[in-house]
Order: sequence, then structure tokens, then C-alpha cells
Amino acid sequence: MDVLNRADIGALMRERGNLCVSLYLPTHRAGVEVQQDPIRFKNLLRQAEERLLSNGLRRAEAEKILGPAQRLLADKAFWQHQSDGLAALASSQTFRTYRVPVAFPELVVVTDRFHIKPLLALLSGDGRFYILALSQNNVRLLQGTHHNVGEIDLRNVPTSLAEALGAEERQRQLQFHTASRGGAAIFHGHGGSNDDSVHKKDLLRYFKQIDKGLRDLVCTEHVPLVLAGVDYLLPIYREANTCAELVEQGIVGNPESLSASELHTKAWAILEPFFKQGQERAADQYRGLAGTGRAEGDLRRILPAASEGRVDSLFVAVGVQQWGRFEPEANSVTLHSEREPGDEDLLDLAALETLAHAGNVYAVQSGQVPGNGGPIAAVFRY
Repeated sequence: MDVLNRADIGALMRERGNLCVSLYLPTHRAGVEVQQDPIRFKNLLRQAEERLLSNGLRRAEAEKILGPAQRLLADKAFWQHQSDGLAALASSQTFRTYRVPVAFPELVVVTDRFHIKPLLALLSGDGRFYILALSQNNVRLLQGTHHNVGEIDLRNVPTSLAEALGAEERQRQLQFHTASRGGAAIFHGHGGSNDDSVHKKDLLRYFKQIDKGLRDLVCTEHVPLVLAGVDYLLPIYREANTCAELVEQGIVGNPESLSASELHTKAWAILEPFFKQGQERAADQYRGLAGTGRAEGDLRRILPAASEGRVDSLFVAVGVQQWGRFEPEANSVTLHSEREPGDEDLLDLAALETLAHAGNVYAVQSGQVPGNGGPIAAVFRY
């Protein structure tokens, strides 16, 4: 299971020409519905195979593309640890799965490129973040948006202090017992304050290993990371942290007693003002640059700039489509009043190109798009 990030979007968008299979499925975290998820996924795979065959592939070729997805059907652990939605993307070169906090409608798309529009909400700049829930016995990483949250599988990250320090030192750690009195931590060992110092060093080693494991997962995305943990652990983790986007305010308390939903509510209360400020700053920047050539409301100019990596901030009206075609080699944009064969939604394409080049996207209501009232507006980097 992969963690969705902007680098993935860029790589997926660049893969064109071969037949690409995009599968989206609403999934369940618990309950009897969990048993139905692989059955419904199997039905999607059957539809995908039929479409690959109808596009001229031999059955052996279709089975090769769908093979990794087919093998998931027998993986009970995979289906028992889902979030609200599952995205599976497969081609002759690529296979990716993303467990995400978005309940997708069931969808099968087979074209010459991956269909990644349903993932847009998870990468927009108006409300995506991570929560790192820390304790000595457990570590959880959650990916959230304004409305949803889901837990991420951790790779190369120790999930307990004992695991981080290794078997050789586990016996020594048994002498340390932690009690909480009035919010202050007391470490009991054989040497008084010296034991406190040793235990802090062990925690720092533990947290440095966690931080190292998170670098490739979340630290390269410039997405806020909120810490959750008892009060004495948070400053120690901050000392180990190398993620520039670590939020100053944390969720104080034992996270083992909090559900993902409860952590989400507490994190959003911290982050909501931050996200609103970012959107307001981008809108102010647009207004300040009006007439300079760096603020644009014409899709025919925005889309080529987005494909070249020149868009810093993009506002897109939700629920609005602009059908047409874009030829990147010629920087040619053709707009149609109604959808025609071969068309795609160019507003979504502009958003995806912006995200793929590390720009910020704000999906807003039509009246919140700055400028002349159109469905899109952009601030250019240059």
C-alpha cells in the first residue's frame, strides 16, 4: 500500500500511451461490510479485463496487467485494514494501491493514461495533513483532509520503543516505569536523575528512527504534520524532527485512548486557521499581481503554464467542468461548450498538472475564485 504524494501524481501523469487501468472502490474500516469489499473489487477486475480485451489485448496480456491486483483478493490482512476508499492503478509498467480517507464511488477506467481525478481532494492545498500519534508502545500515522482521516501503513518505521532499541536493550528497559502525576512524568530506575537522562536518550534514539522512516513518506511534501502524545514526549520528538512542516501546537494526551476520528477532530481544530490563512494569502497575491502577467484567469493560458510548472497557486471551482483538449507539444488548448469524443475536463487537468509540479490547488465554490468570476484563476511563479 503506497502513500499518495505529489511525486506519485507526477509519475502517474507522465505514463501515457499504454493501456492504464484505474480502479476506485469505497471500502469499510470494520463490520460485516469488510467481507464484501474483496467481492466488489473482484467485480471491478472482471470489468477491467473485459475492457482490456475489447481494446485489443490478448487475455495473457490482460492477466499480466491485472495479476498484482488479482493477488490482493487472497490477502485477508489487506482487506482487514482499509480506510474509506481504495484506489488501484495498473499498467504493464506500474501497479499502485492507495488506501485513502475518501469514499469513492465504484469506478473502472481503461484509457491511455491513469484516471487520477478522484484523488484530487487528497492533494489540494486547502486541507491535507498528517497526524503522528506517538507513545512508547505504539506509533500511528494518519492522513487527513478537512472531512476524513485514514491510517497509513508504516514501513521502515519502528512502532514501539522496544522495537527501536532492539532485543539487546529490552531487558534494560524493564527497569524503567513511567507514572504520571499532575501531567509530569516520573522515571523510576536505579540511579535517580541519571536514569531520567538515559531514558530520554533512548526516547530520542527511538524518535530519530521514526523521523528517518517518515522522511520519504511525508516530509518531502510540505504538508502539515501534527504530533499527538503525552506532554513529556512531544518536546523530545521535536528535537529529533527534521520535517520542516511540523506544526508547533500538538494534541496533548495519550493517543492510544483516542480513535482516528477523535484525533482528526482535534487536529482540524488546530489546522483550520492555518489553511484559511494560506488560501487568503494566495487570493491576496492574485489581486496584487493583477495586470502584471503573473495573475491569470484564462484557462487557455493557465493550462500550458501548469504543464510547464509555472503555476504556484491555482483556484478551481468545484462542480464545474470545462471540456476540451490540450496538446502539450504545441501548447494548444481547444475548448468545447459540450463534451465531445476524446475530450477531458481541462479544469481538473490544470489542477493535476499544478499538483504534479508542487503547486498549491484550492478547490473552492464558484464565488470564491478570485478575478472576473470565471471557474479558474492562477498565480504564476514567473
